[in-house]
Amino acid sequence: MAIGIKNLLVTGGCGFIGSNFIHYLLARENFHGRIVNVDALTYAGNPDNLKGVATADPGRYVFIRADICDLEAMKKIFNDYEIDAVSHFAAESHVDRSIKRPDSFIFSNIVGTFNLLEIARSRGDSFRLFHHISTDEVYGSLGPTGLFTEETPYRPNSPYSASKAASDHLVRAYHETFGLPTTLSNCSNNYGPYQFPEKLIPLMVLNAMEEKPLPIYGDGKNVRDWLYVTDHCDAIWTIMNRGRRGETYNIGGASEMENIAIVGMILDIIDEIRPRAGGKSRRDLITYVKDRPGHDRRYAIDFAKLRQELGWQPQESFATGLRKTVSWYVENRDWTDRVRSGEYQKWIDEQYGGKK
Repeated sequence: MAIGIKNLLVTGGCGFIGSNFIHYLLARENFHGRIVNVDALTYAGNPDNLKGVATADPGRYVFIRADICDLEAMKKIFNDYEIDAVSHFAAESHVDRSIKRPDSFIFSNIVGTFNLLEIARSRGDSFRLFHHISTDEVYGSLGPTGLFTEETPYRPNSPYSASKAASDHLVRAYHETFGLPTTLSNCSNNYGPYQFPEKLIPLMVLNAMEEKPLPIYGDGKNVRDWLYVTDHCDAIWTIMNRGRRGETYNIGGASEMENIAIVGMILDIIDEIRPRAGGKSRRDLITYVKDRPGHDRRYAIDFAKLRQELGWQPQESFATGLRKTVSWYVENRDWTDRVRSGEYQKWIDEQYGGKK
């Protein structure tokens, strides 16, 4: 059994990256433990992402609707399920939302992380590992050259990235002060199946399919390093198994792209697989809008430490990953329609009595 984990708590496991990680891990030959998925099912948490998992792996998957900010509820889950490791995905994660309402980001990303660390610490030697998933946005903005390394000073520029920076510091402090076994990863922009359609790639795909405007912030030349979500999951599991305790590892996709170039690639794929009548390009849907406050110009990750120490490399190129992603959204319209119509939130309330 990999690193001896018997009962792994995955927080935020109904979200985009968390649900992909659960699918990934249950298919791994070197994981035979049980996953306890805790998710508050806020706007981006969707049980449809894990449809059929419980029946496909009976006894190996448990879902509990709970909020990591609820200390007593989390204590009970740790005790009832004898949790011996944590993969901490749960976080409010959209920059635009953090600008409009920063308070929820402070509570979830900082207080929630603190609660988990305190409970993990209380379990003593029976606790194996706390892995914290974070973002490259904590480093701030890059100029036209250079890469973020694990030694780059933190310079967060949004309430979201500031709250994630705070949680990163807490995780480090609990290792240094209390000896809690931790690992931490800072990743670049993820893309792939099950991503909530407010994010750039799914938003552009769905709007293009529906002949709606494609809103591009500013001049569209903001640069991000893109990482296919399955590659991210593989990197996390590699770090959990073989990473040095107390260390941070950057995870990147080696795929720097301007936003406007990504939109062009998306439109080319859609025009190919779902051509307009007359064959006209959908590029006429691109609409430039006012830039958002504090919009970092460029992020780019140096993952040399992860590659050199643990031998990890991304397997998906941006071109192949993007084609897979666009095809998934085109072919899974039932999922996207339910998410955007609010039907899935209605179903959640009916299933769980509206509890948070």
